[in-house]
Amino acid sequence: MDNYQTISLTDLRFYAYHGVEPQERIIGAEYSVSATMYADVTKAAQTDNVCDTVNYASVALSVKKIMDQPKNLLESVAYNIIQELFSQYSIIKAATVTVSKL
Repeated sequence: MDNYQTISLTDLRFYAYHGVEPQERIIGAEYSVSATMYADVTKAAQTDNVCDTVNYASVALSVKKIMDQPKNLLESVAYNIIQELFSQYSIIKAATVTVSKL
């Protein structure tokens, strides 16, 4: 990742309805999501234009969209978030996502 910079969103909070047990889908719980994206943002640094980088406000909205879709497993949630990030931004070369039930 030598040529890449990191863009991180840490501890985004959501109330969601993930889980295998029926009560988890009814009661819900608070979750924390953190995402670190690795991208070459050299162009954005030179142009100072948000269109040339990963727009963290857009990323947060995408994470919310995924969190609003109940899943059995947090692994599925994290996978869907990563897939959404890759589909939105071709400059993202790698990403890590942590989904925690609080």
